Formats: sequence, structure tokens, C-alpha cells
Amino acid sequence: MRVFRSIDIAGSGLTAHRLWMDTISGNLANVNTTRTPDGGPYVRRVPVFQERLMDAIGVQDNRMSKGWLGFYSASGVRIADIGTDATPPRMAYQPDHPDANADGYVAYPNVNVVREMADMMVASRAYEANLTVIETSKTMAAGAIDIMRG
Repeated sequence: MRVFRSIDIAGSGLTAHRLWMDTISGNLANVNTTRTPDGGPYVRRVPVFQERLMDAIGVQDNRMSKGWLGFYSASGVRIADIGTDATPPRMAYQPDHPDANADGYVAYPNVNVVREMADMMVASRAYEANLTVIETSKTMAAGAIDIMRG
């Protein structure tokens, strides 16, 4: 039995949401990058979250663990992949720009600053919520120890 399972789960959330914030920062930093080493404009990156169900059902150590309702419970989250957004690039008419096409249009990244800031707020609040879970779990564990002492 794992006494600190809630801390492990919240810790995986902290890691995932920190990586999401790092990804958003990279998107914002490249909002005007019209030329990359791969050619073309920067493409927005998006993390793909995945539950860590295989850890919960004990595949790695051949144990099966069920939640109190008899269902298999996930043991956190992880970033499965950093995907790319399929939205087409934003086109702007700038015939004097070095990356302009034959018609005078420049392909800018498909990064929307407003969306990135909204995503940053969501990721930040989720990170804070996971911190609250850890603090609450620590308080509950300390209370349990105090009860056992007294």
C-alpha cells in the first residue's frame, strides 16, 4: 500500500503542467518566427497528456491494484508527446519581407497570443491546484501521525 499515492499523483501533474507552461513559453517566443531550420514558419506545439494507467494496474511489477470501488484507478498523468497544431499559418501581405512568397504574402506562425495566454492561465492554475493537493496531503499525514502519538 502506498501511503503517499496522492502526492505521487499530484507530483506527476506538477511535472506535466510545468512542461505545458514551457511549451507555451516556446510558442510565445516564436510568435514571429517566419523561417525555421526545417523551412517555413514556426509551427505551434501542443503537449498531449496521457493518464498513467499502466502504473496503476501494476504492469511493471505484475501487481494489480484496484480503487475502493473496484475500478482501476489512474496513478497520475504524463506528457505522451509534444504534437504540432495543424492550423494553417497566418498570412500577411508584406511584399518587402525577405520571406514573402511570389504574391507578396509572408507565412507567420499559427500561434495566437490570446490563446497562449489563456492556456498559460489554465496550466498555471492547474499547477497551483496540484500544489494545494500536496500541501493538504502533507497536513493530513502529519495529523494522522499526531493522532497515532496521542
